[in-house]
Amino acid sequence: MLNEVVKRKIGIMSTEEIDKVRYMEKEMLKMPQIKIATHHIIHAGMYARTITVPAGIMLTGSLMKIPTLLIIQGEFLLFAGDKTIKLTGYNIFTGSENRKQIGVAMTDTHVTMIFATNAKTVAEAEEEFTDETHLLFSRYTDAENHTIITGE
Repeated sequence: MLNEVVKRKIGIMSTEEIDKVRYMEKEMLKMPQIKIATHHIIHAGMYARTITVPAGIMLTGSLMKIPTLLIIQGEFLLFAGDKTIKLTGYNIFTGSENRKQIGVAMTDTHVTMIFATNAKTVAEAEEEFTDETHLLFSRYTDAENHTIITGE
């Protein structure tokens, strides 16, 4: 099992691959948007953010500036670079910096991203992993955020 986890990597994407995701994102932003709650935890030098993507929803991720772990549980199509991965069940990926994915939830799907940080606030953590904070569900005017910061 561990070897499979290590093989599951989302690598650095080319400029052309990222541009394709940005094109899709631009088109998707023309459609009605839904509200997705974001759960944040800052604990012991780690930041984790979890969203639940409802069945039938397509979304794009922000452009990642740093490496992270990505945990996806559910039935989900993940478009990353030049490959499409059909996921079922519980999946862990290592993710490189300079990546931007598209995902489609076939069932309600939980997506958690984790990375090491010295951030003390959610805003600091978000600015650490992306320059596209304006695209994050957690930054929308009517955002639903659930935050735990332990101070440990």
